[in-house]
Amino acid sequence: MNLLFAWRYFRSKKSTNAINIIAWIAVTAIAVGTAALIIILSVFNGFEELVKSMYGDFYASVKVVPASAKTFQVSDAQVKQIRALSAVKAFSFVAEEKALLMGNYQTIVTVKGVEPHYNLVNNIGQYVTRGDFELGTKENPSVVLGAGIENAAGIDVTRAIEPLVLYVPNREASSFNSLDGLNSFPVSPAGSFVIQQDFDNKYVFTNLDFLKYMLNMQPGEFSAIEIRTAAAKEKEAQQALQQIMGAGCKVLTRYEQNQSLYAIMQMEKWVIYGILSLILVVAAFNMIGALSMLVLEKQKDIAVLMAMGADDLRIHRIFLLEGLLLAAIGTGIGLILAGVICWLQDKYHLIKLGGSTFIIDYYPVKSAVTDYLLVVSTVALIAFGAAWVTSRRAAATTYSLRS
Repeated sequence: MNLLFAWRYFRSKKSTNAINIIAWIAVTAIAVGTAALIIILSVFNGFEELVKSMYGDFYASVKVVPASAKTFQVSDAQVKQIRALSAVKAFSFVAEEKALLMGNYQTIVTVKGVEPHYNLVNNIGQYVTRGDFELGTKENPSVVLGAGIENAAGIDVTRAIEPLVLYVPNREASSFNSLDGLNSFPVSPAGSFVIQQDFDNKYVFTNLDFLKYMLNMQPGEFSAIEIRTAAAKEKEAQQALQQIMGAGCKVLTRYEQNQSLYAIMQMEKWVIYGILSLILVVAAFNMIGALSMLVLEKQKDIAVLMAMGADDLRIHRIFLLEGLLLAAIGTGIGLILAGVICWLQDKYHLIKLGGSTFIIDYYPVKSAVTDYLLVVSTVALIAFGAAWVTSRRAAATTYSLRS
């Protein structure tokens, strides 16, 4: 019954057009706020998914690293246990160190020595845009460079005639300042990759045995083990690997390898959500104005209802539902509008990104049910608060049939 009164009050013709205009302004403000929240959250989801896919192709599903030192020992028994894990699809031992790469110019790099089957651990091979992902051998090593390093060294991997020179720290040197503080060896450029600027300007890949030789590493000594797991079995693999490797190692999931990045992305999303929620607060003030005008318009109706036995609680509920009805209409319009815009953007890429340096040229979107539920809950909470204030005031006012 209360909802019926609220619906009739919303649809009925008002004596002053301003009341209708204010009511529809409130509905429009709620619709715009709702649509804006959904669209922005969907864009953040799209960028988050894009970043995760790029980082996911570079970082392994699970990574074993030393708990304190730079390297750790792996026994044959541990290797057999790792191979026996059903959650492990592929793994590669890794040696990693800072180095100096000398081409036409010199540049500081992070060099990673990996096994020939490293492409089974991640998808970096598909990002090699020039040349091939060839690592060479211990005696004739090759390097695959990030595109930023290729540019910084002033070389072209497809036309290079002279080999590059790789300088790495000599761990057996008595002093880094002495002549034997660095080990050097000529390496052939085999290819370059383009993934993301952080990687392109930092990493060089080469043969694992070669880099271990250059770093004077012992048999069974490595900087990390990078592991590809079966789908959705990262946690299972992490727990099993931690038991195998013991307290001297840490086993990190992909999220834990990039915890700061994911935390920042989530924080940015919530900050934007908070800022855009202010639009809904402004819409709530419009709704308060619309309900206040409606109460003035329906004073005689309220007096009649009270004369027929309606108490303050019923009047309160009628106008509370009136406010929620306005919010529901605005929210419904906003959800439909946001859904259509996100679908069009996802299918036709209508809105482009400025510049041409990013991996894609349009704003990515990814709609999530949780975002829709969050926005609907936010609108309902704000609308309930605004309608409650006005309806309580309407119920507490004394009305008379006399004009």
